[in-house]
Amino acid sequence: MSINQNHLMNTTPHIHAMIVAAGRGSRFGASIAKQYTKLQGQTLLQHSVARLASSRYIDQCLLVIAKDDHTAQTLNFALPIEYTSGGAERWQSVQAGVEALIRAGAHDSDLVLIHDAARPAVPQQDIDKVIKAALQEPYGAILATPVADTLKQSYTASYKHASAVSEAINSAKGKQHSYVERTLERSNMWQAQTPQVFRLAKLREVLAYVEEHDLAITDEASAFEYLALPIRLVVGNRQNIKLTYPDDAILLTAILNAQSQLS
Repeated sequence: MSINQNHLMNTTPHIHAMIVAAGRGSRFGASIAKQYTKLQGQTLLQHSVARLASSRYIDQCLLVIAKDDHTAQTLNFALPIEYTSGGAERWQSVQAGVEALIRAGAHDSDLVLIHDAARPAVPQQDIDKVIKAALQEPYGAILATPVADTLKQSYTASYKHASAVSEAINSAKGKQHSYVERTLERSNMWQAQTPQVFRLAKLREVLAYVEEHDLAITDEASAFEYLALPIRLVVGNRQNIKLTYPDDAILLTAILNAQSQLS
């Protein structure tokens, strides 16, 4: 991977974009990897790269893909692309990407922007906004949205109160169901999105900590939380949804159509 030579003479940190696309997306339930689902004639991965290309801060992208992925390199992208192989867990794929950037000459103070392949509708202004915030922080910043819905914590138990009134209810006796345990306070709750942007050296450090202590994390910001390192929350757009379940494709298609009409 080539590093912008102007960076060597520039005190402004370089922005290294990375898309993690090594997973299969098991919850999506398709026969192909989720990132190769097509919307509007292009894969989610192509859409997501195109969104990053819309930012003036980004001039190339590193794709972290599975070792047996032979699809990505057959596609056309809106940015110059480099590739590296990911791991079994998301954090391992990010770690592999970080090491690839370091081998290519990235600096400790540079920023690494990590985006989900399955978030093809992130607005360009949000990408720029989270990068600008991260440039002002010692560790990084992430896009997120304040939780708007009422949150319920649940417990699981067998149905113990079946009545003779309904055969359907009686037939459910003994099965496991989820029940409301309590309502959670949502005033300080946020739903994390991507891009998430971090200082390269610090990101490498926290991922090494995750590896050493065999921790389970769901996003890169979680790793910083374990070390009590502050990551800024930047309010993102609710259009930046992630394709997780099959019916998400309907909503994402509508969002992409609406965005294309406004551009």
